Amino acid sequence: MSDITNDFGSLYLPHKAFVIYGQEGGDGLYVESYDMDRQGYPINAHPLSVREAKALAKALDTAGNARHSFLKPHGLMPRNILYVNPDQEGYAVWHTPRQTVPLLFRDGLDIPSGNASVPAMIWRATRQNLYVFAVKETEQIAEQLPLYTAPFFNIYDDGKVCMGTVRIQIGMKCGLEEFISKWQQYFFDSYFSHLIAKRSPVKSNIVQLWQSLVNTGRDFPEDELMPTSFILQNLLK
Repeated sequence: MSDITNDFGSLYLPHKAFVIYGQEGGDGLYVESYDMDRQGYPINAHPLSVREAKALAKALDTAGNARHSFLKPHGLMPRNILYVNPDQEGYAVWHTPRQTVPLLFRDGLDIPSGNASVPAMIWRATRQNLYVFAVKETEQIAEQLPLYTAPFFNIYDDGKVCMGTVRIQIGMKCGLEEFISKWQQYFFDSYFSHLIAKRSPVKSNIVQLWQSLVNTGRDFPEDELMPTSFILQNLLK
């Protein structure tokens, strides 16, 4: 089953119903409006009034504006953006270079929380789901760029991130810059806790690897990255 909690907003109750009649053999249209009773049944059929038509047009215009705002940049397209598709579910693909970030680990892992170097990464996100992969900085970013398993806990084989109890709140009016910032914040501000299916995402022991990186200033060793069967082009579909 899919968790659709994030699609919920304010509580909406049935208020009006419309039936559009078409002229047989012609282009003429007639719109009939119905009020709704307390049980949600249509009552009081009547021709669509001017006031109702204006209210309907305003509602449709508001919905259209929300769709046009989603994943829209505030200015010039950020340089790390690789692909944006605002249609249907909508998603963005972007790149981050090797960087030092604060990481949080559950106590049972015996890894201290703190600052650590992470490899260059490719991110793909919709409003509900996040996928992450690692890449080598020596590789040129192109559609054939090979992707490596992101060297973190809580990652599935296909790159999907298990966000646990993190509450994802990304609205339909979320602009591109805010969208990216929120997802990176959700990812790095959540606690890494477990391996999916007990598979290690790195060549050596993942616990020992992060113990050697947290608060040491050591760069992430790219030779630890595990290759996948994916290339960047696979994330653009």
